[in-house]
Amino acid sequence: MRSINQPVRIMVTVLLIIQLVGIGVVSAKAKQTIAIAYLSQDQNVPPPLSNLDAFIKNKGVFGAELGADDDNTTGEFTGQHYQLSKFIVPVDGNVIDTFTKEISNKFQYVVVNLPAEQLNLIADLPAARQMLLFDVATVDDALRNEQCRRNVLHILPSRAMRADALAQYMMKKRWTKWFLIIGSTQEDRLFADAVKRAAKRFGMKIVAEKTWEHTYDARRTAQSDVAVFTQAEDDYDVLVVADEQGQFGEYLDYRTWIPRPVIGTQGLIATSWHRTHEQWGAVQIQNRFKEKAGRWMEEQDYAAYLALRALGEAATRSQSVDLIPVKAYLLSDAFALNGYTGNPLSFRSWDGQLRQPVLLAAPRSLVAVAPIEGFLHPKTELDTLGYDQPESQCKWDK
Repeated sequence: MRSINQPVRIMVTVLLIIQLVGIGVVSAKAKQTIAIAYLSQDQNVPPPLSNLDAFIKNKGVFGAELGADDDNTTGEFTGQHYQLSKFIVPVDGNVIDTFTKEISNKFQYVVVNLPAEQLNLIADLPAARQMLLFDVATVDDALRNEQCRRNVLHILPSRAMRADALAQYMMKKRWTKWFLIIGSTQEDRLFADAVKRAAKRFGMKIVAEKTWEHTYDARRTAQSDVAVFTQAEDDYDVLVVADEQGQFGEYLDYRTWIPRPVIGTQGLIATSWHRTHEQWGAVQIQNRFKEKAGRWMEEQDYAAYLALRALGEAATRSQSVDLIPVKAYLLSDAFALNGYTGNPLSFRSWDGQLRQPVLLAAPRSLVAVAPIEGFLHPKTELDTLGYDQPESQCKWDK
């Protein structure tokens, strides 16, 4: 029997190899190309707030490149090729002109790493209405609500999602009395609004609220001013800071009038990605990114990576490169993306927000991952973070 079966097995193996080679040749001939544009603008280097963290001017680019690499690895087997073209506008350049001349009518998919105002200007252009824009830079709740656009998907968690993540953990710890300190910028006030919404939503009490109005160097005055500034008539469990520019928040720890932890934009922060994150394969993606970029992965890098991977997943599953079937799959219940944060990621069909876990991290350790255990939802616990469908003011759907 062995002498008879051995030639048969060899013949079957040879036939399988020939068949696989034939499939590979056919796939190579019929390979689909997915052209993706990456649009960003250089920034002026801001005044240094600390000598410890150097300004990173290219956040997002390497994440997009890594995502394209991973898409093309899969594409070798699916007959698809992902071609990433980068358009980095100079500081004094015109983003709209670049979009109109270089991207319009040439790309269906654009990864946009720009502020909210520029994102909406681009989304409203006639040519952009036949495109799908992946927003990898903004956290504005308004863009997911009354200012939402049908052709935009948002990758980073919104301010509301971040504030809700912090509130869930505070509720678990029963630290329910908050002292809120707000910076002077519009972004600080927007984060403070998200904090107030989360406090109301989860039954927290804001016992004190103050605006930081010191205009001089916080490093020189923190020791004398913070203790006085953080006195309050009522006791509180945590100091919640809204300082997105990092002008004063780092100098609150260990200088408050009473010993209390700091959360918000400094201290314990809510973020989509953090260098202390090591679970669910995060170490491997961190190391691959560091090998490519020579630095840690930042939030915008992670967002750009997810944008490319989401597009690759949708193109593979829908077996198409065209906008309508790809977008339909992205917004369907069947879509699921590995984000190295535990739960599979997916898009909310009512506002284009990527639903995802939110990391709660201290400077050198990962503290928790939200949604916190015990917070339930009829569809997915991820929708306990941010604006759920009944709360949404966005008017577009799939």
